[in-house]
Amino acid sequence: MRRTTPPDLDHAQDEWHATYRQLAAYPCTALRRRLLHLSATVVFHPHWRGQRSAGWAALHGSRRD
Repeated sequence: MRRTTPPDLDHAQDEWHATYRQLAAYPCTALRRRLLHLSATVVFHPHWRGQRSAGWAALHGSRRD
């Protein structure tokens, strides 16, 4: 079963890419702050809760506490 991303997460990711391109062309503090805000919005979006990638499992699956 394939999961789709919510529209607000898609929008935040699109904005992140657009802001990154702008920052590459015109470095300024306002764009850096915008990129940081968008990064947090994407990374901490509720869509990602409870999902673990195969890469994450490979890194953390064999860990012993």
